[in-house]
Amino acid sequence: MIGPDVAGIAEKLGAAADTATAVPQLAAETGLDVDAAYAVQTALIQRRVDRGERVVGLKMGLTSRAKMAQMGVDEVIWGRLTDVMRVPDGGTVDVADFIHPRVEPEVAFLLDRLPDPGEPVGAFTDAVRAVAPAIELIDSRFADFSFSLPDVVADNTSAAAFVVGPWSPVPDGLDNLGVLLEIDGRVAQTGSTAAILGDPRRALDEGIRLAGRHGVRLRQGWVFLAGAATAAVPLRPGAHVRAVVEKLGTASLRASS
Repeated sequence: MIGPDVAGIAEKLGAAADTATAVPQLAAETGLDVDAAYAVQTALIQRRVDRGERVVGLKMGLTSRAKMAQMGVDEVIWGRLTDVMRVPDGGTVDVADFIHPRVEPEVAFLLDRLPDPGEPVGAFTDAVRAVAPAIELIDSRFADFSFSLPDVVADNTSAAAFVVGPWSPVPDGLDNLGVLLEIDGRVAQTGSTAAILGDPRRALDEGIRLAGRHGVRLRQGWVFLAGAATAAVPLRPGAHVRAVVEKLGTASLRASS
């Protein structure tokens, strides 16, 4: 039996991102399952690397229990970040570069050494140099922001851009910090870091384990986005976005008008 055309699917998704043009869902038509979808994701990232981008980290998706239930799955998903995706804190993005961009507040970790797969969360402070508030800009390449689980995995978990605020030492507790997402100075979403698997540190543990299944080891100096603390909000032209995380500070970006 012939499997899915991994290279062809990766090329289609890559072209969709490059041209900010949505495509129909692919998994049902191509027979793509989750394992094959990660192979597509790898090919999609290799396409970026071949044109000069560098992988600089990992990001998690479906880190809330509600999102897992909605998708009918019992584990999170992960994707890759490249240097071109990074936007300076307070920087500007052009919404015309995306199909239907959305923003969500996150917690970012800066890795200080190479964690081992399955390493207990208790060793967390030895592996993480610093923590920061962050914003992830997600942008599914699928029409109407609608997709199956294999679709979103293949699409690098909708990764598009990210902002990391000032780094600071890891506080004693990260499991129930208040989170705000502000748009143009008004609160658009409120939440807690508890929404990220109960504790963002668990997301790192899961990321190490799940990426390791596909031969990917996190590297020293990489950024790790632990997952969204609130629902995502559409990014409109001219909007100013600010994520506020208790004890950690703020991160911000602006959308061009």
